[in-house]
Amino acid sequence: MGEIFECEIQARLRDINLGGHVDNVEALRVLDEARLLFLRHAPVAGADGGLYRDVPAGVIDLVGSQRIDYHSEMRFQAYQPFVVRIWVSHIGRSSFTVSYELRVGADHPPAIVAESSIVLWDTATAASWPIDDGVRATFTRFLGDPVALRERPSR
Repeated sequence: MGEIFECEIQARLRDINLGGHVDNVEALRVLDEARLLFLRHAPVAGADGGLYRDVPAGVIDLVGSQRIDYHSEMRFQAYQPFVVRIWVSHIGRSSFTVSYELRVGADHPPAIVAESSIVLWDTATAASWPIDDGVRATFTRFLGDPVALRERPSR
């Protein structure tokens, strides 16, 4: 397993639904915020800029798919941030997948496990951008096994 990025995302009162727990849409927001920190701002090899630090200007990321499994209820606790662990679990030609574990506290098991597939898109050519060797090397430092998601029911 490569390196794992871990961050804290502060829960907000607006994240709570009428049932008193964190709404599923807001849980996705927490994962999204953690992913943005990881890809754009995480210190990699002692330098800020995240995993995208060597991605050329004009190349953006598009979420191709997301899958989330909820394992336990997430109740709001004032001043207790969520803890998100995130890593790269697949690197393709022009896309990659990140895996997440979201905990309600550092000493808790994951309340959510998830993965997002992301395509790098070159806005100048209107086509996917092939991941170059430098960016691939940075991604590889955080490469690990995919998160264990529940099997889908057969159709």
